Amino acid sequence: MNPATYEEAEALAKAVAEKPSENAEVVLCPPFVWLTDLSHKAWKGIKFGAQDVFWEEKGAFTGEVSSAMLKNSKVEYVIIGHSERRKNVGETDEMVNKKVKAALQAGLKVILCVGESAEVRKGGIEAAKEFVGNQLKEDLKDIPNSQFSIRDSVVIAYEPIWAISGGDPTHAADDPKNAVEMIVFIKSLLATCYSLPAVPVLYGGSVNGSNAKAFLGEKEIDGALVGGASLKPEEFAKIVEAA
Repeated sequence: MNPATYEEAEALAKAVAEKPSENAEVVLCPPFVWLTDLSHKAWKGIKFGAQDVFWEEKGAFTGEVSSAMLKNSKVEYVIIGHSERRKNVGETDEMVNKKVKAALQAGLKVILCVGESAEVRKGGIEAAKEFVGNQLKEDLKDIPNSQFSIRDSVVIAYEPIWAISGGDPTHAADDPKNAVEMIVFIKSLLATCYSLPAVPVLYGGSVNGSNAKAFLGEKEIDGALVGGASLKPEEFAKIVEAA
């Protein structure tokens, strides 16, 4: 739920557009209330995504937004299954799965979030792999390969929940080498189960201008899902530059 005003949201988008990158794809995901205003404007080097979507195309679902609405609002991407939605509103893998199917059917590109909690991680990296693997299998359940026919129709964002700062600038991110091990596991699982050897996998969890180069310098990490640092134009510019 940031920022609080349209003026701030527009200023952030302008700051990003003023420093376009030829080598990195930049997707901004503002809150719904600002999204359609921004997505209908012409921006150089920026694509837009939504922070969530509902699984029905239309109907009496007060407060929800459909994939068709997003597609008709010039939105290309949608984040599905973010850890905050799983935690704060009880979003289940079954719900995530229905949202992924609806978004793919509408022609949106899905940024699917997976990641383990601190409690799971205490059991070691193998326990984390098992948890994340189960998430992926449930979230992509019964989706035929034909729905992946468009290149990059799915992007995975690995966000270890225990590494997310939640706005705390002193919070430590995961170690890049640990993140790489998990991301290699995710890519291997996708290649084995879905014949998808080239799905981009992002890292999310306290990424900022200082540590972005360390994460994005790892060839297995294809990008970043940026949280609090996206509200600081100079920090975000450093991340884009690192990418």
